[in-house]
Formats: sequence, C-alpha cells, structure tokens
Amino acid sequence: MSKEKHENNPGKTPNPVGGELHQISGGEHPMLTTNQGVALSDNQNSLRANPHGPTLLEDFILREKITSFDHERIPERIVHARATGVHGFFELTTSLEQYTTARILTEVGEKTPVFTRISTVAGGAGSVDTPRDVRGFAVKFYTKEGNWDLVGNNIPVFFIQDAIKFPDLVHAVKMEPDRGFPQSATAHDTFWDYISLTPEAMHMVMWIMSDRTLPRSLRMIEGFGVHSFRLINEKGNSTFVKFHWRPKLGLQSTIWDETVKIAGADPDFHRRDMFDAIAMGNYPEWEFAVQLFTQDEAEKFPFDHLDATKLIPEELVPLQVIGRMVLNRWPDNFFAETEQVAYCPGNIVPGIDFSNDPLLQGRLFSYIDTQLSRLGSPNFHQIPINAPKCPFGNHQRDGHMQMSQPKGRVAYEPNSLSENSPRETPAEGFRSAVVSEDGEKGRIRAESFADHYSQARQFYLSQTAYEQAHIASALVFELSKVEHLHVREAMVGHLRHIEEELAKRVAAGLAFNKLPDAPVAAVPVKEMKPSPALQLIGKMKDTLIGRAIGILIADGSDGAVIMNIRKAATNAGAAVKIVAPKVGGAKLADGSMLAVDGQLAGTPSVLFDAVAVILSDEGAQALSRESAAIDFVRDAFGHLKAIAADKGGRALLKSANVGQDAGVVEANDKDAFITVAKTRQWDREKSVRTLA
Repeated sequence: MSKEKHENNPGKTPNPVGGELHQISGGEHPMLTTNQGVALSDNQNSLRANPHGPTLLEDFILREKITSFDHERIPERIVHARATGVHGFFELTTSLEQYTTARILTEVGEKTPVFTRISTVAGGAGSVDTPRDVRGFAVKFYTKEGNWDLVGNNIPVFFIQDAIKFPDLVHAVKMEPDRGFPQSATAHDTFWDYISLTPEAMHMVMWIMSDRTLPRSLRMIEGFGVHSFRLINEKGNSTFVKFHWRPKLGLQSTIWDETVKIAGADPDFHRRDMFDAIAMGNYPEWEFAVQLFTQDEAEKFPFDHLDATKLIPEELVPLQVIGRMVLNRWPDNFFAETEQVAYCPGNIVPGIDFSNDPLLQGRLFSYIDTQLSRLGSPNFHQIPINAPKCPFGNHQRDGHMQMSQPKGRVAYEPNSLSENSPRETPAEGFRSAVVSEDGEKGRIRAESFADHYSQARQFYLSQTAYEQAHIASALVFELSKVEHLHVREAMVGHLRHIEEELAKRVAAGLAFNKLPDAPVAAVPVKEMKPSPALQLIGKMKDTLIGRAIGILIADGSDGAVIMNIRKAATNAGAAVKIVAPKVGGAKLADGSMLAVDGQLAGTPSVLFDAVAVILSDEGAQALSRESAAIDFVRDAFGHLKAIAADKGGRALLKSANVGQDAGVVEANDKDAFITVAKTRQWDREKSVRTLA
C-alpha cells in the first residue's frame, strides 16, 4: 500500500491513512475511543487501500461509528411523541396516613426525585409545540418503595369510556393514511367523522375546543390523573382518589391566531420557555392535590366516577392540597432521558391500587406493551432514566439487552439453595384492594355510563362569555375544514344537546340554512350547577411572574424610558427582551449602544405577553415602512396584549391602524403598564375579530 509524504506543518500531525489531524489547544481532553475502549488516532478518515482507493471492510472504527448512527432512532411514540422532560422533586406537605400505607403519601417533608414529561398527543416527534391539542402530563416518582408513574393529561376527562376504542380514536385523529396530513391537527374529516359517531366524546370535545388546549406555557397547565384510583390503609380499607396538579403560576392560554403565528416564529416555543425558566432559576412548581371519596359517596354521585368521560366537580368533592412538585434540572441528554423514559400506569407502589375504570384497565396492558416495542427489550426498566432509585431485585435474569450482571446459582423462588436470593415479603409487599366482584360476564357497558351530554353542558355553561365564544369559534374553524357535509351536520346536532345557543352559533358560522336534528340521547340531559373551577380565565393569576415583556426600540430611542420599563417589569417578575431592527443593537438618543435580545423579523410580538414601543420620531418613520414592525404592534393589539408607547411608539401604532383603549398606555407611566400587562384585554376582542 503506497504512502504519501506529509510536510511538517505546525499544529498538524501526519496521518498514515491520509488527511491531517488538527491538534486542539486549551488543555487536556478525554481520550476518544471505540465502544470497546480502543483509542482512536484518526476520527476523520476511513481506512482505504490507497489514497484514492476503495474503503476497506476491515475498518472496524468506521463500521462501529456508522452502525451506531444507523440505529440512533427508536420507534417514536404513536401518541405523545413530541415532549419536554424535566427532572425535579416531589415534597409531601400533608400526610394521608389514614388512607394509605404508601410512604410517598405519608412521610411529610421527604423530597422524592421525579422526572416529568409533558407532551402533545397527535403530532409526531418533529411537529410543533403549539397546536390545538391535549397535553400529556406524566410524572415518574422514584420512591423508596419503587417507581410510581402517574400518567395523565392536562384535561381531567377523555374521549372514550373503554380502552378497546382507543386504536380507532388514534387512527381517526392521526394524519389521514392515504395522504399523510394533517400533522398534529384535529381539523379534518376522519377525526370529526369518528367523533360524530361517538357521543361519549362530547364532554372531551368541549375541553379540546376550549382555550385549555392552547397553553401559553407548559408551566401554566394543570395536570390530572384522569381515572379514579384506590388508596389502601394499614387495615386494608380502600378509599377512592383522583389526583390533580395545579400550577403555581396559574393558568394562561394563547389566542388561536396567536398560536398559529407562534408555531411559525418558534416551533419549540414551549420547550424553549421551560428550558429558559430553569436556566434562570425560575423553577416551575405545581401543587399536588387529591379528591378523596368512599364507595358509599360515589354511589350518590349523579354520574359514574369509573367513566373516564366524567369528572368530579370540585364543588362536590373539594380538592385537598397535600404536596408540591418542583422541576429544577434539565436533562443531560434528550434522547437518553426524555425519549427513553417509559411511563406505565401499572407502575404503582404498596398503598395504591387501581379502580375498575375500563379505560384504565386497558391502559395497564397497553403501555407496557408499547414500551416493549419502542425500547426493544423487557429489560427497559434497567435504562437509567427508568430504573428505580431504591434497591430492587428478582429472578428475571435474561432477555434482550440485559444490562445488569446477576450472580448466583438459582434464578427461581422459592428455593433452598441460596440464603441471599430475593424472597417475597408478605408483611411489607404489595397488596391489592380487597374487592368483591359478581355478575354475569359479557361485552356490555354499564347503564351508568350512558349520559354523554350533561357534563359537556356543565362545562360549557361554566365558562366566561369570552371562553364560550372561543369554543364556538374553534368548532366553526375545525368543522370548516371537514369536507363532508353530513359530518358537519351530525356534530351540530350533538351540540343541540349541550346548549341550543351554541349549536345556533356554530350553525351560523357554517352557513347552515337550518339546525340539523339532534340525535336521540340515551338518557335525558341533567342540569348540573355551573362550576367556576372549570374556567381558565378564572384561574389566571394577577401577576407577571413567569411572563415575558418585549420592548421594541430603534436608533434614537430614549434609553431612560427603556430602562424604567425594563426595571419595573423585571421587578414584577417578568422576563424582558429588547427587540430592534438589527441584532447588533441600537444607538440610543444619548449616543450609547444598547445590546438587544432579538432581531425584529425573528422576534415577533407573539412571543411576549405584553409589549412596549419606545421610538424616536425618525425611528418611528423608518419602522412605519417595515412590515415586521407593523405586524409587531398590530398583532400585539389583535392578541389583546397591553401596549406601552411613547410619542414615537404611538406614531407607529397610528401607521399600523392600531386603536386606543385602556390597554394602550403611556410609556412614561410604567406602573399603569405593569397593571394592564398582567392580563389580556378581553373587552378588546369584539373590536378586532369576528367570533362565532
């Protein structure tokens, strides 16, 4: 094999297989090796027969590197593929010792490590963060007694009552198989066709058409365990429980038009928001609450709590806050942790057990079966992100990807040949709830599951007028994307059972000449008292903590006004970003240069909760000819955000035909701006868009 001569160039090392290795200055670095620990002399060139010859099959370094790359991707989740995962801890503040033996729910003050994964449902791993969609809310507690996975959503109910319907639901909501679109959207025929033929989904439809599915931030969503579970105490008595997560920052949503534009401006908007908050030490926090009730109490409810399309109103069974969760550490590696983490509702600990909810019962099988497919091995629990942090051991020794090294002669129990092999522990081990079951076996649904409209009606009537308008408008938008008239008509027919006025609003938005007939309801619709706890606007907090303020400037802007607003907003808890036409900064009126955080075209107002516009006369004149600046202020006004403006700023507002109302204030009045910036200007909406 021939060799080429290499000149002794400074900073370069001759390479016997061609090319040059550049030495890296700046101190010692770990040795680069193969997976077998063999040090690499050259990571830039394949082994060739000669400088222009074929690559040799014997190049084990090339083969190992390419093989690893070829297998980097594992099958993505069928649902919940797009996610953000964060480490943190759970701290119990109130003991439930009278209800359960689970140590995580009895040992006050203990901080239990958790890994929380929040996800969209319908889209693939490469979809955007902000579609109208349910958000998965899954928490893995690494408890002293084993892992407990609380796998829920940001909505307390679900589309279906029985897990056997789940494949059909997902097939209907995913992109249509003959065309491969739409991605991460419900606005298409197959979804609404399925829903129109599934009356039990009507309660969930009200939730997904509400602002709950357009969250401002993952830090501002609630989480629900959805199903009823059981707690078991020392005496073996069980109590039903529903689990809730409530964000310390309160709830906050976006507006549909804003959401669409955020997806274009920053597809990673929610993930970036979470990353930035943790990097700045603004750790997201949730209260952990429970609803506790007995079998006798459940029998008096006007619905069946085992029906996953129903919730228990807080007015009926109040929430008890018993702990908190703080997320404070970003994963070291997205794939190893956020992608490989495996949640299974069947992962529970002693003192917690399941109910007979038929959707939950199916999930107990489905999730572990899915992880076997995704992660390729029954040993997926040994992956570090999935492994318990307490001691664990059994006799399940073999299988694909066995990552531990079991020792000893026996791999069975009971045995008499080993004194230190794992044994069952009747006194401390897991015990199921003692429940008597009787009746005739059959494929039949309980009559108590037959009411499909009462809670859907309660939810709609519990909303503010603004939220009701958003629900109606969302239905019009979604159904306008449906090609088949009979599907649109069927959906409006269902709405008549929920609220006649809602059906009329949607029918008018779809240009129907008359209201379609309502389908026959299995049982009469009950009148349930409105529940303010079901609102989103009612759960927004009067605060700027966790929010973001954008300040638009240009050359000649008044630095004192900018600094006053930035200081006031920062003191109020907001993150503040300066936006200018050029990313290099802007020269202020006093001649100084101010660094900026974003360039105008790439940092639109949709990324902020409120904006200030501080411009000189010349700056306003220049930006009045810039469409990005016009859009910046026009969108801020149209998305109901507070705006502070000085003389130049108001000139830009005028150029953009932006109106004046109580949410547009003088830039010099920083206190007024901080006050109005804490909320949306809801009364403005009727003047900027037509709602159903």
